[in-house]
Amino acid sequence: MLILMGTSACKKAQVSVDDAEEIVSPTTGTRSQFTLDSIFLYAKQVYLWSDALPGYETFNPRQKYGGISSDIIAFKKELFDISQLKINVTTGNPYELPVYFENPKYSYLQQGRSLPGTSAGVVNSGAAVTSKIIATGNTPVAYLALASFPLLNSSKATLDQAFADLATANPKAIVIDLRSNGGGYLETAEYVANLIVPNVLNGKVMYSEVFNPAMQNGTVPILKHQPYLDANGKTAIYNGRNATMADVDYTTAGNTYTFSKKGNLQSIQSVYVIVSAKTASASEMLISCLKPYFDVKLIGEKTYGKPVGFFGINIDQYSIYLSSFLIKNANGWSDYFTGMQPDVMIKGVDNPVLGDPDELCLNAALSLINGTKKLTASKLATTGKIANVKADFLQVNNIESVMLENRLRLRK
Repeated sequence: MLILMGTSACKKAQVSVDDAEEIVSPTTGTRSQFTLDSIFLYAKQVYLWSDALPGYETFNPRQKYGGISSDIIAFKKELFDISQLKINVTTGNPYELPVYFENPKYSYLQQGRSLPGTSAGVVNSGAAVTSKIIATGNTPVAYLALASFPLLNSSKATLDQAFADLATANPKAIVIDLRSNGGGYLETAEYVANLIVPNVLNGKVMYSEVFNPAMQNGTVPILKHQPYLDANGKTAIYNGRNATMADVDYTTAGNTYTFSKKGNLQSIQSVYVIVSAKTASASEMLISCLKPYFDVKLIGEKTYGKPVGFFGINIDQYSIYLSSFLIKNANGWSDYFTGMQPDVMIKGVDNPVLGDPDELCLNAALSLINGTKKLTASKLATTGKIANVKADFLQVNNIESVMLENRLRLRK
């Protein structure tokens, strides 16, 4: 019924019908036309805000974008238009309001097919970690700077050693420097959270991934065209046949993750996070999941604002990443689409000496810990530097946190 790809054309188009009232898509056409159809049809079922999409006949992707000479420009234009349909009533703007030209804030399309076990974009292969104990006031403070969240198997040893060293001082407060961390792998961010929390939080909700109602109910037949592959890229077997992405459990209960303590650090009572506009995705998830359980304070600039995730969908020679689920913490909070506001705003601090107690952001955090500074939303410092909006957008969208296909669980 749902035609995903084709290379032939026919003088007279036939149609397949989803129900008695709505035409789904023509069954004949060019390769480009079928791709235009597929982008819309996948969004109609998989997109987090699919309720804002009209029917195929109303949207009519072939007519809207068929006249664009470049295929990939046409496909990206279609995705952009889809992404602008759902309005955030709080702001009056689309949830995916672009931060640079006609590029959705979250969803994107690229040439090349996605593979399981890969992230969207380039993430540092190893863990760039700076950690130390800072003696200040009457209490030792743990300091940890994370440049990104790379694959866990490439960063686990480094993280374990850093937290083992921090644990020896029994610090009650930790400062996490995420100002340059655009995200990475959710699995690694989860591991960091489990290194921070005490044993008492074992089994408590860390976060949940919440899909649209059709995904939760398992009524997404279009995903039958996407094979479900394991971590090694091998086809999995489900009920005696090859598994597809339609067999995945998209319920909230099936996608709720809980704390499981790692390491020996048990003493943390308060968390201070240094942030910037580049702090996004998995970094924001880490902040969000700690908020229900700790006194969390943010220092720096407003974060990027990305409480959504996705997985790769292959259409012909392209892969599309549609915003597919909300990332909610234990309190059900996910409303940071425009970013998390800092408790102490400090602007324009680039390329700091990491771990230097005199550096503006870290100094502000230490002052809060010692009680020598009161919380304020006023600007404490600025370099007068104008942000490179395009560069920041591209950096964040090249280091995205992707829900890996092998982390998705098949329905029981």
